[in-house]
Amino acid sequence: MPPKKKGAQDEVKPTLGRFGTSLKVGIVGLPNVGKSTFFNILTKSAIPAENFPFCTIDPNESRVAVPDERYDWLCNYHKPASKVPAFLNMTDIAGLVEGASEGKGLGNQFLSHITACDGIFQMLRAFDDDDITHDEGSVDPVRDLQTILNELRLKDVEYLKGQVIAVEKKIKGDKKKVEELKHLKKFLAIVDEEGKHIRFGAEYTALEIDTLNIHFLLTAKPMLYLVNLSEKDFIRKKNKWLAKIKQWIDENDPGAQLIPFSASFETKATDMAPDEFKTYCEEVKAESILPKIIKSGFSLLQLQYFFTGGKDEVRAWTIQKGTKAPGAAGKIHTDFEKGFIMAEVMKFDDFKEHGSENDVKAAGKYTQCGKEYVVNDGDIIFFKFNAGAGITDKKK
Repeated sequence: MPPKKKGAQDEVKPTLGRFGTSLKVGIVGLPNVGKSTFFNILTKSAIPAENFPFCTIDPNESRVAVPDERYDWLCNYHKPASKVPAFLNMTDIAGLVEGASEGKGLGNQFLSHITACDGIFQMLRAFDDDDITHDEGSVDPVRDLQTILNELRLKDVEYLKGQVIAVEKKIKGDKKKVEELKHLKKFLAIVDEEGKHIRFGAEYTALEIDTLNIHFLLTAKPMLYLVNLSEKDFIRKKNKWLAKIKQWIDENDPGAQLIPFSASFETKATDMAPDEFKTYCEEVKAESILPKIIKSGFSLLQLQYFFTGGKDEVRAWTIQKGTKAPGAAGKIHTDFEKGFIMAEVMKFDDFKEHGSENDVKAAGKYTQCGKEYVVNDGDIIFFKFNAGAGITDKKK
């Protein structure tokens, strides 16, 4: 589980201290587990996916639209001139190997790319293929995930030891530095002496969370496990490794999500015509898992979105969970936040059921919300703000 603030009801994701909505997920794993193939499928980009451990040396970044039936419905309803969905930012990171924390296999370079990410998709290989080599010589996803997690932990140990020394030299009676040093020593004890990841169930004070948000530790980043199966195993929903992987996650990283998928199966979606792929899915009684993965990645970063809609544009505006109405208004324009008056809110389901804004109002389900309103995922919002010369509506 990610770190939690003491006394808080909701989980606190320390890496979200970046306070932006251009957060990104890094795809991490050993060489030849299917990372670049998965990235290619998602973004339809042309990244090499050759049978070579370090064919992806530089991180490749792209973004993929978040699938949402509500957004599709609003576009069909308004038939707008412009359509802007929400996007998940993705980074394909070259394969890590055992010893990466000490620089093996260009490890330091790759680990720095992970530092720049806000969440992690850890890709695990659970298929045999004599034509695709494995860096460890055999397929064992439980061993592989332990290797990756240990390399991330060791890199944090190295980083925190350096930070403790650096902060000790700068204290000179600075109370904030004294507090920071105390926090860093606590984090170091967790990753070094206890051999744990920062996010594995520990609770932290608000000040400790603030320190975590400064240092972006690798072991504090939220993680989702993707298990790459053969097409046969994916279709029959059976694999000899899945139960073992789930058991390890349940015992060591409780609350983390595991999603089985098949890069081979998903590749067919890009190779076949849409109708042909649909027919194939019906025949084998399986379907693409990519929409679930994308949505899960968006949620992993603690992101959500609200809608504005009209004939000019339908747009999904990305915000962090827990954002209040003025902050959401500021995503459209800073003036909206500065001069915020109110947010007029409709729930998507109410709008779909009643068919128009006026009918939602007539049903008593059109609400006017103030500055303390916490925006919910999928809200349809019209903002009123003071532009200096009176109240202005923002109705897209």
